[in-house]
Amino acid sequence: MKQKRFDEVSSPGNVPAAEERILEFWEKERTFEKSVEARSGAGDFVFYEGPPTANGLPGVHHVMARLCKDVVCRYKTMRGFRVVRKGGWDTHGLPVEIEVENKLGLASKEQIEAIGIGEFNARCRESVFTYEKEWKRFTQRIGYWLDMENPYITCANDYIESVWWMLKEFWKNGLLYEGHKIVPYCPRCGTSLSSHEVSQGYKDVSDPSIFVRFKAAGGGESFLVWTTTPWTLISNAALAVGADF
Repeated sequence: MKQKRFDEVSSPGNVPAAEERILEFWEKERTFEKSVEARSGAGDFVFYEGPPTANGLPGVHHVMARLCKDVVCRYKTMRGFRVVRKGGWDTHGLPVEIEVENKLGLASKEQIEAIGIGEFNARCRESVFTYEKEWKRFTQRIGYWLDMENPYITCANDYIESVWWMLKEFWKNGLLYEGHKIVPYCPRCGTSLSSHEVSQGYKDVSDPSIFVRFKAAGGGESFLVWTTTPWTLISNAALAVGADF
């Protein structure tokens, strides 16, 4: 089923009058801000929202995730905590880069280098705030209490430096180690992919099986191998063989 955009179901005609009055009252009385200010000196419960990327419109599916966050924060507020809710913007990652590549009609990383990495980065910074107003309206519309006037922004130097500081603290306390992990990799983008990024372009396709000949080390013989996963061949280092296989 196709996901609906939030603005397709949140027009004024679809919003109950009672809800409108509640939202207007909260905004006029600064109810959210007072819930934080009035608890100065109480125990803190700090919430940093996993930041959205504002180069895409919010959808109805974002409501459920924010509902769960809001329930926890409101519960902690009712328990007497000073609940600081800080919003943020995710300005990194492939979704941002691919959006800009599509707008510029770029098909390869070489083309990015041709126009200049500095220029491309500048375009990405502009792109990530394309729908900032829509996200703010969406946040207010669903009654989600969040400080969006003082957000953290992942491309800002103070945020980047704070991440490096945390990494340094992990290292100082012996909490980092080097290991190996198999991850999805995109040869076009030249980077590993998260499961979320893989799912963005997921589709069912028909792939043929193939036969590959592997020469045996130190001899003229070869092994004829059949595989239904040819995309793994570029990372193959050896064959596992056995008389009973």
